Amino acid sequence: MQYNLSCEQVTALLTFYAEEKLSAKLSGYVKEHLDKCPQCREKYIQLQNLLKRFNEIQTQEIENPYITKQYEDFRSNLSAYVDNELDDLENIKIKKIAISNPLARQDLEDIYTYKKLLHTSFEKTKNELKTDYSKSIICQLQEECSENKKIDPFIKLTAIFFAMVTCIVAGIISILYF
Repeated sequence: MQYNLSCEQVTALLTFYAEEKLSAKLSGYVKEHLDKCPQCREKYIQLQNLLKRFNEIQTQEIENPYITKQYEDFRSNLSAYVDNELDDLENIKIKKIAISNPLARQDLEDIYTYKKLLHTSFEKTKNELKTDYSKSIICQLQEECSENKKIDPFIKLTAIFFAMVTCIVAGIISILYF
């Protein structure tokens, strides 16, 4: 390579080099400098170690003190609690957990907010439409199903009428020609 970078330039480019965000040509210049300069190579090694530790800390699961067995029970019964499907003893347990555990309290508040939002949206839509399309569709489907099972009385009368007229015409023709 023909171009030599200074230590200040390499120091400025080290983080980009470590994250592989430099062009191939510039990355080659930095690598060449690091091979020649022990001070910059030491900075690069320290930067790599720092990034490695940072990534390890990020990937470690930070344990939440409020996630307990009680909280897990709370989460499993939350939907039933909101829908009033639990007995009195279970309701009291849920309330106690919600009072004592901030995470559980937040979950309960979130689910009530969500439920209120759904109800409000439904009411708004219902009032805007003023027509219950689901009811009309169900009625149409029921009529189609009943039509498949039952023949319309008008069609029955029309068929009987044509059958009678055909018999009468056939009878007249048979009398005239025989």
